Amino acid sequence: MRWYDRYKRDLPWRQNLDPYRVWLSEIMLQQTRVAAVLEHYRSFVDRFPTVQKLAVAPESSVLAAWSGLGYYRRARMLHRAAREIASKHRGQFPDAAAELRDLPGIGPYTAAAIASICFGERIAVVDGNVERVLSRITGRNLVRAEVWQLAQEFLSPTRPGDFNQAMMELGATVCAPRQPRCFLCPVSDLCATRGELPRIAIKPRQKKKEISYLLDRRNGSVFLLQRPQHSSLMPGMWELPEIPSANGSRVAWITVRHSITTTDYLVRVVKGRTPDITQGSWVPVSRLTDLPLTGLTRKILRAAKVI
Repeated sequence: MRWYDRYKRDLPWRQNLDPYRVWLSEIMLQQTRVAAVLEHYRSFVDRFPTVQKLAVAPESSVLAAWSGLGYYRRARMLHRAAREIASKHRGQFPDAAAELRDLPGIGPYTAAAIASICFGERIAVVDGNVERVLSRITGRNLVRAEVWQLAQEFLSPTRPGDFNQAMMELGATVCAPRQPRCFLCPVSDLCATRGELPRIAIKPRQKKKEISYLLDRRNGSVFLLQRPQHSSLMPGMWELPEIPSANGSRVAWITVRHSITTTDYLVRVVKGRTPDITQGSWVPVSRLTDLPLTGLTRKILRAAKVI
């Protein structure tokens, strides 16, 4: 706790104990690094400063504000939970982890984080950082049930929220997945490993794939397609038309790289005219940032200096 009080990062969601902001940060940080979240977090809070504002916003506006963070189901669950908090709880967050878990998109980790940080509930938080710290301290690869049990045993009874954040901070900044900075660790004397544990799983090799898109810009508008609402992947999101490979007769105007889970994409973008039979819409450039664009489409439009 002394280490955390002195060295913790100055993060915007730590400025107060507002459960809305803690909740938002925890959802954004799932499968995403802090550095990638900061600017999205600030702009999202500017747009939706309270849970009530988020609750009454159209889903398309929420997805547009989320664009670039990926895993859009998180945004949809966030929106559903905000509506439930506004309608069933009069805009007030439940103050216990068990009740928080009843909200859409809130699992054991997020519920424990909000309950301990904002309401002082004596409940441990376990994320990948905490699991790594405890596994290295004990010197063995722990199963998930063991991690939760140990985290609860170590938990500070007087400052549970700060202790949970201290454990996560330690894993994120010192007890890193690769090349841990053991010489800076406040609990290195207690650690059985003092370094990396032997790896028990091999990360799957990234697959490589090439895809091509058409960029048709006329009279201040861009031609876009909207994914069907029943689509299993990013329903309702807007994107550029995908076309057959740009190799051969078509010359790519720009190329960008994009990664999704285990696949690395080389994306070729061709300038040209959309075939008349293509079903889509002309969207004014001024409206693009208000639409829920796919992350790849936003990346292409930025690389092309359209937005």
